[in-house]
Amino acid sequence: ATVLANYVDGQEKPSAASSFLDVISPATQDVLCRVPCSTEDEMNAIIENAVAAQKKWREVPVQQRVRVLIKFHTLLVANKDAIADIIVRENGKTKVDAIGDVTRGIEVVEHALAMPTLMMGDSIEQITNNMDTKSIRQPLGVVAGIAPFNFPAMIPLWMIPLAIGTGNALVLKPSEKVPGAAQMIVKLASDAGVPAGVLNVMHGGKEAVATLCSHPAIKAVSFVGSGHVGQIVYKAATANGKRAQCNMGAKNHAVVMPDAQKDQALNGIIGAAFGAAGQRCMAVSVVVLVGSAAAFLPDLIAKARALRVGAGGEASTDVGPVISVEAKTRILSLVAASIHKGAKVELDGRDVVVSGYEQGNFLGPTVLSNVTPDMPCYAEEIFGPVLCVMEAGTLEDAIAIVNSNPMGNGVALFTSSGGAARKFEHDIEVGQVGINVPVPVPLPFFSWTSSKGSLLGDHHFYGKSAVEFYTQSKTVVSRWEFVPTETDAGSVNFSGR
Repeated sequence: ATVLANYVDGQEKPSAASSFLDVISPATQDVLCRVPCSTEDEMNAIIENAVAAQKKWREVPVQQRVRVLIKFHTLLVANKDAIADIIVRENGKTKVDAIGDVTRGIEVVEHALAMPTLMMGDSIEQITNNMDTKSIRQPLGVVAGIAPFNFPAMIPLWMIPLAIGTGNALVLKPSEKVPGAAQMIVKLASDAGVPAGVLNVMHGGKEAVATLCSHPAIKAVSFVGSGHVGQIVYKAATANGKRAQCNMGAKNHAVVMPDAQKDQALNGIIGAAFGAAGQRCMAVSVVVLVGSAAAFLPDLIAKARALRVGAGGEASTDVGPVISVEAKTRILSLVAASIHKGAKVELDGRDVVVSGYEQGNFLGPTVLSNVTPDMPCYAEEIFGPVLCVMEAGTLEDAIAIVNSNPMGNGVALFTSSGGAARKFEHDIEVGQVGINVPVPVPLPFFSWTSSKGSLLGDHHFYGKSAVEFYTQSKTVVSRWEFVPTETDAGSVNFSGR
């Protein structure tokens, strides 16, 4: 199988690594390519090269950096389909879902085109006689991005345009499970005019992550992934004096009131629970049926049963495979342990077999009812096509269930009552709230405002908060006293810019 090269100094450079990680198709178990575990010398060279490149890049005027991003955007749009095909092959998600993955990333590039405005500081004159104060934003230097497997294009594009648009250099470590999309995206950025060394790909596993969190030249680390790894990254990066933002695990609830528009609510929940095989950090993994909304359960099960399981490359597929054999084994274990504790299987997708893809990591939509907070299916993030069903007597009871969960990525309420919606959005302790919207992901001109145990760090992803993350604020206090001279009095010529 082909061994991917690191991307350094504006070109692919084969690694001298002695160990490799296989990129395996979730649908067939075929080895698609191999990722090198970059050597220590290679990793240090990539970072040092980025340091040199960033010193020049930070001096490029912001409007010129934006012109490069405009070309980058054009190339991304033109190559959207090709990037999506790589995602389908490596990640297993459907083509429609993969196109969405790329599109949401492109939207962050579009937001970054406003960088001259986003980087503006503040000023006030005459704080005292002849004295003014201004604040400016400057790039940090070299920053690192560590991306997960579930959004091979979107998450790298959360990082790339904002990191380099603010004048930094970026060292990106894509997921070793799905490296192809990020590799192509970085090549497109180079074709768009991003100078050599400003944007780099460092392939590897745990050792690459450890290097990015410890190397003194790395000033900030942006991470998206599991809670376990996120805790490690945050502790290591901050212990080494770096900024860090870590978006991690989730347990997203959808609360359904009796007055909800039933079909709208159930269709939204089905897509949010089982789309991308449940491998989204904003996937709805718990539905809370309030009062007589418990009667909606048979219709929910029927809609889930109608979904078609298959390879992402097949046009008829609704639910693709999970990412790995290990992921499937873990999901099955969580379901079995929950059944042992009293969960009721309303829909069982554990034994699904897809014709022609018998070796694939497939799980059909699975619905568990009678779920309680102490069950493994609720206490842990499943990251698979499993929906837990809980019941609550009142809206207040449902809010209490959600607020008692340690995670705070997203939550949704389905209702026809403005009063219920107002109370919910006011009282709920979750960072991103949907009202009749199952997956309340903010567009990039807002920020990704996950909270509680789903986030470590003081800065959110994309939006103005990300600009703050990638820049250092500097305040300048200046005093200038005007002293008239004969030369000043006689000076009438102005040469312009």
